[in-house]
Amino acid sequence: MGLFKSSEERRIERDMRIRQGIRRIEKSIREQARFQDEFIKNAHHARKIGDHAQYQFIRNSLKKTATIRKLLERQLLSVKNALLIKRQAEASADFAASMSLMAKEIGRLFGETDLLKTQADWEKAMVQSQSMEERMNMFLDTVEDVASQDVELSAAGEVITDAELDRLIDAEAEAEHHQELARLSGLRAELAALKQEGEKKRE
Repeated sequence: MGLFKSSEERRIERDMRIRQGIRRIEKSIREQARFQDEFIKNAHHARKIGDHAQYQFIRNSLKKTATIRKLLERQLLSVKNALLIKRQAEASADFAASMSLMAKEIGRLFGETDLLKTQADWEKAMVQSQSMEERMNMFLDTVEDVASQDVELSAAGEVITDAELDRLIDAEAEAEHHQELARLSGLRAELAALKQEGEKKRE
């Protein structure tokens, strides 16, 4: 009983570490998204005032930020997939444990002859469960290696192209233009309303 409790405690601790890791990655992704938005605005401003040196510096920072964000998103996906497979393995282990209890009960009800067959089936189920748990542990161990390989792949290949960077910056400029048009339209409407109100008072 003590051994089972110790195993359960380790399982709970692993789950807590996985959930904490997921939350940290999600927080980092949100931070990188905010950084990316700020860099886009700054790049648009630098291009607007004609500061080419700052524009190039911000573009490089934006490219690095986008690379980090995509890497974090890939890592998050890997961890979430690993967690799903872990839960599947745990469900299989729970099934095997239930079959173990059922096998013992069936053996008690149907006698010694049937018990031998049931015990063999139960042992087979337990071996399969242990094999699945071992494979699951090996898979979880490789998640960190996969993340490290992602870093190497990102360094070797360009994650975001210059054309994509330009589109992001141009989108910011377009959004600013639309906001300016909306403000002008609002001012015109306000002036028209004031003019109409003045005419009514004169009447």
